[in-house]
Amino acid sequence: WGVTPETARLLEHWRNHESIGVRPFFCQVEAAETIIWLTEVAGVLPVGERNPRRREFRTIYNHIRGANAQANSELLRVALKMATGTGKTTVMAMLIAWQTINAVRHPNSQHFTKGFLITTPGITIRDRLRVLLPSDPDNYYKHRNLVPTEFLPALGEARVVITNYHSFRLREEDGSNPTNRALRQGRGPALNTQETHGKMMQRVMKPLMSFRRIMAFNDEGHHCYREKADIAEAKNLDADEKNEADKNNAKARLWITGLEAVKKKMDLLAVIDLSATPFFLQGSGYHEGTLFPWTVSDFSLMDAIESGIVKIPRVPVSDNASNDQMPVFRNLWENIRAGMPKKGRGRNAAQPDPMKLPPELLTALDVMYADYEETFERWRQARKPSPPVFIVVCNNTATSKLVYDYISGFDRTDADGNPATPHLGSLQLFRNYDDNGQQKPRPLTLLVDSEQLDSGDSLSREFRVMSAEAIEKFRRERAQRNGKTGSDSNISDEELLREAMNTIGKPGTLGADIRCVVSVSMLNEGWDANTVTHILGIRAFSTQLLCEQVVGRALRRESYDLNEDNKFDVEYADVLGIPFEFTDRPPVKATKENKPSVRVHPVSPERDRLTIEFPRVTGYRVELPDERLSAHFTEDSELRLTVDELGPSITVNSGIIGKPKLLDLDHLEEVRRGEIVYYLTAYLIENHLREGRHLPPIHLFQQVQRIVSKWLDEGYLKCEKGTYPAQLLHRMVSERAGERIRAAITNAVQKNAPDGERRIKAVVNPYVPTGTTHEINFATTAPVFTHLSQFQTERRLRLETRSDKCHINWAVCDRSWEAQFCQVLEDHPRVISYVKNQGLGLEVPYKMEDRSRTYIPDFIILIDDGNGADNPLHVVAEIKGYRGEDAVAKATTMNSYWIPGVNNLGHFGRWKFIEITSADKMEETFREFIRDAINQPGTDQDGQEAPDYGTMDFKELLAAAPLEGVELEREVEFPREITL
Repeated sequence: WGVTPETARLLEHWRNHESIGVRPFFCQVEAAETIIWLTEVAGVLPVGERNPRRREFRTIYNHIRGANAQANSELLRVALKMATGTGKTTVMAMLIAWQTINAVRHPNSQHFTKGFLITTPGITIRDRLRVLLPSDPDNYYKHRNLVPTEFLPALGEARVVITNYHSFRLREEDGSNPTNRALRQGRGPALNTQETHGKMMQRVMKPLMSFRRIMAFNDEGHHCYREKADIAEAKNLDADEKNEADKNNAKARLWITGLEAVKKKMDLLAVIDLSATPFFLQGSGYHEGTLFPWTVSDFSLMDAIESGIVKIPRVPVSDNASNDQMPVFRNLWENIRAGMPKKGRGRNAAQPDPMKLPPELLTALDVMYADYEETFERWRQARKPSPPVFIVVCNNTATSKLVYDYISGFDRTDADGNPATPHLGSLQLFRNYDDNGQQKPRPLTLLVDSEQLDSGDSLSREFRVMSAEAIEKFRRERAQRNGKTGSDSNISDEELLREAMNTIGKPGTLGADIRCVVSVSMLNEGWDANTVTHILGIRAFSTQLLCEQVVGRALRRESYDLNEDNKFDVEYADVLGIPFEFTDRPPVKATKENKPSVRVHPVSPERDRLTIEFPRVTGYRVELPDERLSAHFTEDSELRLTVDELGPSITVNSGIIGKPKLLDLDHLEEVRRGEIVYYLTAYLIENHLREGRHLPPIHLFQQVQRIVSKWLDEGYLKCEKGTYPAQLLHRMVSERAGERIRAAITNAVQKNAPDGERRIKAVVNPYVPTGTTHEINFATTAPVFTHLSQFQTERRLRLETRSDKCHINWAVCDRSWEAQFCQVLEDHPRVISYVKNQGLGLEVPYKMEDRSRTYIPDFIILIDDGNGADNPLHVVAEIKGYRGEDAVAKATTMNSYWIPGVNNLGHFGRWKFIEITSADKMEETFREFIRDAINQPGTDQDGQEAPDYGTMDFKELLAAAPLEGVELEREVEFPREITL
């Protein structure tokens, strides 16, 4: 074979030895054989001009050297690509054994060494790799029978140093802080207080300093690279992507700089990268997703899935939502990102309510939790020692804390910040509270920040506060395990959380009972729990690299026992919220072009007569009756529950192979109607009828309950196929229902108010109560077209306005419908003036799903409705195609609050609201609206007192309002009261 006898013995052992445990997988053997062949047969590793032993393999030598010359000019690197869960740690153990045994038996050979430096991306992996130390009681060489018995004594001479790349950072030798160093420096030359690379090596790898040559391993080596400048790529990154790229590049730069320092001081035979995803990252200067060109062995995720070495990930492939794109839960973040916190939990920021998460997210949690319950029960009946694990991967601490509180429970506070009744947690198996509201002695749900834990730095103050309760419980439990009283103060908070994380799924440990992990960052490496069955992603996944890393957390098999057919039983992991593709091509972004801009402004003084003023409304004041409540329901009181807005109730999860899984919400049919009515009534009392910090009006409970029952009985709740009335128990859905019922109560207040009373009033800005078209002044790059059909390919259009209708020189329209409506306004004789609300400042405050929002209507129009140009009717117009949930909330606010509130103020003129929902009937709808406004009771088209048609007989009616083309030729008999 061209290898040493010791190597041949190892190869035979790995291939054919019938070990007690699991024999090395064929992919592990092939990865190790590749490095062995390159070293002993091809003579490529370790390389040097003195050592190309085989002329026929010169091309391989040149390829590896050339690939490294471009990206690692001072290092020789080779990469082994192995999917998550296929045993990279075992491969490292095999290579360390091969090198050490040969170095002991052939001490004069330059191909082998007994010194090894293993660099990891975090402390989590560093701690787990202790099994590579020959002195460790659970080392792989013995535990997995990787070395024949006669070679075990030789392994005792190996020196293995395991460190995380953070240790390569040069420290301050004096340990002082920057302020003290600045004071010491004064005005003299800059002080160099950092340790040298030599001292850094002495600190990091002291056991290896006596070796002449060593070999290095990079676990998760895709984090180690030297980025190159690529101005074109940098321009194509948005702000978030650039920040992420800068963080990745800083980590990679520190890692590779440390290895280059080692190379300068010692003979570094080779650096072997092991990674499931040895690709260049976004922002590295290389094309995103490009495989490291020094990769010499590839065992992909597809290979691992097809061979059964890992679990089969099942992702959504279809659902009962009506969209034609990918399933909703395949990329959950794109459907909920608008309703999620944008940043971390700031110290002084107002903390959102965990019960007000987006409905799509709650539906995703519901369907996954229902499936988890079934899995949990199967594992319980099978008497497995540890429960299945449910992972939620979040984007920041704000999101993770909200989801953690919703799942596991939290302590409520009242309006004054005082403790109130605790919320026990919405998912029963994950609750950290018992039925009496007391915290359980051992948490079932854990909140972690994996990036902070992996770095080795101390936890941030913010996260330490969030995790204080769990940390203290772990501290007490660890003390009890060690036979101590009280709590164990000899271990840091970081070490406690790390121990709990690393022992999930392991009986008799801190993490043995944990069922749910809510994580900040990605948990993308270094976590070897094999009991993960469900993963939910609540963050953006910009690349397939991230998707594969996160999905990989669930791919480690729970059992390696062979079945009757001498094969592994199939195992699955269900994944939602992660747009994982089994094959992918790197995305290419187009370069943006600069467009010329034009300024939009009023034409003064030529068009000043067309000026439009409007009130700047900041809120509404509604005076409810003290004792008697009623509701006036309208068509806008209807709440339609659809799977498009709440998330699909049926999702089919499937892998590239294997059995698909159906996730559904059938268990919601068991919720009783009385429970829904009671919950919705209590929610209305607490959140919609309560004034400020006053006590909720409990005395109105029965009246509100009657109104809620009427709303349900009269069919204003429409549950389309796949939705259930029980989904009203989700806070954001109950908020939508509450807004409609509250608006109906407000309508009744306005309708039933005694003459002269105005119970609804708008609250205007006390400093700037009015706005005007004189304030418009902005630039736009919107193009100009003569044909509206061309607008379909553009985002925005600007149309030049006529001088006798609009105060502004351009109307900037976001849709072709708006441009078409401008033409309707220009042509209608009753329109005095109009303006497109772009840069004008007309903003309507409204609430949707208990969040304060701002609505910007499309147009303000002044109409002569028969009262003359000095007393025009102000019309706020909205051009809306699809009338979704947001459009309903806006229209309800305008009709129930803004319009009556402004009209009741009395000094802003008369106002109405129109919503146009059809492009084909746009002109007809507008003309009917004007006719209704002109013919409203009280005035006729000329502004005169209109006759009371209801008191006339048939002759008088025809005389007062003759019908065109109809003459009364003779008298006829008819009832005096007639319906026309």
